[in-house]
Order: sequence, then structure tokens, then C-alpha cells
Amino acid sequence: MDAVQLQAEVRMLDVQTVGLAPDYVPYLDGWALQRRIHAEVVAGDRPDTLLLLEHEPVYTAGARTARHERPTDGTPVVDVDRGGKITWHGPGQLVGYPIVRLPEPLDVVAHVRRLEEILIGVLAGYGVTGHRVEGRSGVWVRRPLSEDKVAAIGVRVQRGVTMHGFALNCDNSLAAFGEIVPCGIADAGVTTLSEIVGADLSPAHVLDAVASAFSAAYDDAPLAVSR
Repeated sequence: MDAVQLQAEVRMLDVQTVGLAPDYVPYLDGWALQRRIHAEVVAGDRPDTLLLLEHEPVYTAGARTARHERPTDGTPVVDVDRGGKITWHGPGQLVGYPIVRLPEPLDVVAHVRRLEEILIGVLAGYGVTGHRVEGRSGVWVRRPLSEDKVAAIGVRVQRGVTMHGFALNCDNSLAAFGEIVPCGIADAGVTTLSEIVGADLSPAHVLDAVASAFSAAYDDAPLAVSR
């Protein structure tokens, strides 16, 4: 029985906290770690893995990012191999990279919907009603004057295994989003969990809730793999 077959029968999620304040992770270091773990999951040498971290401030742009959506002040942008458009990562935002093998036939949209569902459940634990918006990925909340995004999602699937993932705004500044068209959406706002509940909730505060929600969703989940 090979390693991939074994993973199909006994599936566990390895949750790793890579770096939280004040030990922010440079984006390129986090991306390199993703690629290394992705290769190990593809090879069957390690179980599905969720990386949780806070990045140093950075803009990242998916392949569909238009020129006018980028910052106009010369701020560097890292072009990445995920779906979606441009966004910001930085202190106060909990970023999660689920590196997991998808069942066959591959359904990337179903993977995104699953991430949204898990995060909506996390928000509910804080008394926040999150929801999806038709045609727009991520998790949204209804505010008095707008509909705002609280969690962004952008993924990539290669050789049946996912990369990239989600960014949950916890207590980060929203100023950096004002320099771009976040996720290519000009007619909606961005908010944080702290702003919604009226209390300071940092990534460290919500870490356990997110880790538990993903473990519950992925541990022992059925996976049909034929190798």
C-alpha cells in the first residue's frame, strides 16, 4: 500500500502556526514554505497541512489583476500564482494556507465554497453573521451603509493539491486597502472582525477557533483517490 492510498484511508489535518505578532512572516518566505509542503503532500510524504500566520505588509496580485487596480504610489506588488486579483496582507490579519488533496474529479469551486463555509462558522462563534455574495468569493457581512468583505479567498490547485487560501481581517488597519481596488471590487467595502464586534480580536485571539474549525472539517474527511 503506497503513501497516497494510506492517506486516503486515514486522513488528518496537520495545523501549523508559522508566525504571529511580533514574528511576522515575509510573504516570499511563506510562499516558499507553501511550495515545499505542497510538494510533500503531492508525493504522499506528509498529511494535508494548514499553515496559519501573519505576514509582513505586502500587496499580492493574482493573474487577473488589472493595471488600474494596482497601487499608484509605487508600492511593490508580489505577483502570485493564485486565483483572484490584488489584495493586501499584513499585521492584524490571520492568513491561512490549506494545502490539501482534493477528491476526484477536482472541483475548485467546491473547495472555495468549503473555505467560505468554515469561516462563516468561525464568525458565528463571535456572534457575527457572515454570508456569501453571488459571483464574489470570500465572506461578507452586512453593515449599516454597505456590504463589506471580512475574509478574502484566493486559491491554486496543482497536481490535485491546493495552495494559497484565505485572509481573515481581525484587527488590521484598513488604510492599505484604500490604495488598491481590493480583489477587483470597487463597489463594496472591507472591514475587520474587531470593527464588527466592537472589541479587539487579534489573530492570536481567533487562532484556536480557526484551527479547530478546519480540523473538524478535514480530519477523517472521506477522500476518493485512485493511484
